[in-house]
Amino acid sequence: MTIESEDEKPTYTVDEALVKMGFGKFQLLVLAYAGMGWVSEAMEMMLLSFIGPSVQSFWSLSSEQESLITSVVFAGMLFGAYTWGIVSDNHGRRKGFLITAIVTSGAGFLSAFAPNYILLLIFRCLVGVGLGGGPVLSSWFLEFIPAPDRGIWMVIFSAFWTIGTIFEAAVAWLVMPRLGWRWLLALSSFPSSLLLLFYRVTPESPRYLCSKGRTAEAHHILEKIARINGKKLPSGNLVSDRERELEHRSLLSPSSDQDDINLNRMEGVPDLTETTDEDSTPEWKDSNMGGLSSLLMLLSPRLIKSTLLLWVVFFGNAFSYYGLVLLTTELNSGHNRCVSNELQYDKSQDINYKDVFITSFAEFPGLLISAAIVDKLGRKLSMSSLFFCCCVFLLPLLFHQPQGLTTILLFGARICITGTFTIVYIYAPEIYPTSVRTTGVGVASSMGRIGGMVCPLVAVALVHGCHQTAAIILFVIIIFLSGISVVLFPFETKGRDLSDSVSSSKLVNAS
Repeated sequence: MTIESEDEKPTYTVDEALVKMGFGKFQLLVLAYAGMGWVSEAMEMMLLSFIGPSVQSFWSLSSEQESLITSVVFAGMLFGAYTWGIVSDNHGRRKGFLITAIVTSGAGFLSAFAPNYILLLIFRCLVGVGLGGGPVLSSWFLEFIPAPDRGIWMVIFSAFWTIGTIFEAAVAWLVMPRLGWRWLLALSSFPSSLLLLFYRVTPESPRYLCSKGRTAEAHHILEKIARINGKKLPSGNLVSDRERELEHRSLLSPSSDQDDINLNRMEGVPDLTETTDEDSTPEWKDSNMGGLSSLLMLLSPRLIKSTLLLWVVFFGNAFSYYGLVLLTTELNSGHNRCVSNELQYDKSQDINYKDVFITSFAEFPGLLISAAIVDKLGRKLSMSSLFFCCCVFLLPLLFHQPQGLTTILLFGARICITGTFTIVYIYAPEIYPTSVRTTGVGVASSMGRIGGMVCPLVAVALVHGCHQTAAIILFVIIIFLSGISVVLFPFETKGRDLSDSVSSSKLVNAS
């Protein structure tokens, strides 16, 4: 709600403006752009399932060399997720996803022309660096959504990932048998190129602009949103969360600001008590946080519990998600029966593109369940329930089951883990203030990349070694611990306004 005092105009925040204007045509355009970025990331990740055997045969690679093609992508993502988060928090969301689109599309296209194995590894690693910027687009879209609608629209945004995986499987089904792996690499880089084509018309996040003191620019974008959506802005002056916080404190306890001075300087928050020209934007002191400062902010007393628990959840989610995708193949391919190495090798070369295409649809029920419960039960209860249900689906696999039942149980487990993955990408940006939002989500995403790298080396290796029970126990333990971590999250974010700074987030969380 707007605030008004004697002899002063009322004020409103970005969240209040977005709630009044609602979700409309403008946000749909933002969704289309951010969704295309999500599709491109899903396609680049999905193609790793297809090109390995072909490249291995083309260059007579060993199994270890084939595995390295996937590992370097995750290694690049590990670096990119942290780097692009800092870039976008310091220099703007638009600059963050511009650079990632250039790197991803360029390196992805050049991968198709790699003359040898070493250059292919280099180009795929660079693709991974670009893909690490995925959280920038999700945070950018999140900052345009009215608080009451964030849950459902972030689930819809996550659906673009599933669309990307299905589309890539369809393209591979059509292209690989006829044209080969180089054409698949080239065609899969096309969606990232579309991001560059439409970049000039993308707006900067008004929340980011407000957090940097650029309220005139933020107001201009909000006016554009109101015009396109056919709505009106609230009356009065646009203020940041920090300015709103000072308004509250000036009424309640004017002397209480001193406690947050050092914290605000770390975040690049200006001294709002300094006088400025009426029509000018306040000048920011130390507005750009360095990488170390951003990381220290994530580990500050007010955020450290959420940050560490989020790292556990992202690791567990990625480990489980990629593990279940791999196990769906492993437990139905004869590996769990410990067939001969020669037979296993022959099967590994025979990719059934039709089956992969069909099983990609398993994620849609998870998205539908997420959409149905995320705003009714809340983020925490939704995630924890799905984690624990996933454990229930996996427990019967401790013992050998018929192939049909095994497929059904893994299908149910994948539905649950898709749901938790979807919801954690809603919850993660909501718990961090604007000043470190993409850095926080990026670092957490990096922890997920580690989970994705470790999973094939540990869990699937156990299945290959005839240790299915040990592999399932490992998955159940990690998924159960992830569920417990969700329960321990310090607060629920359903329906809450986003915060701009750590100090203002304390007020939001306490409300």
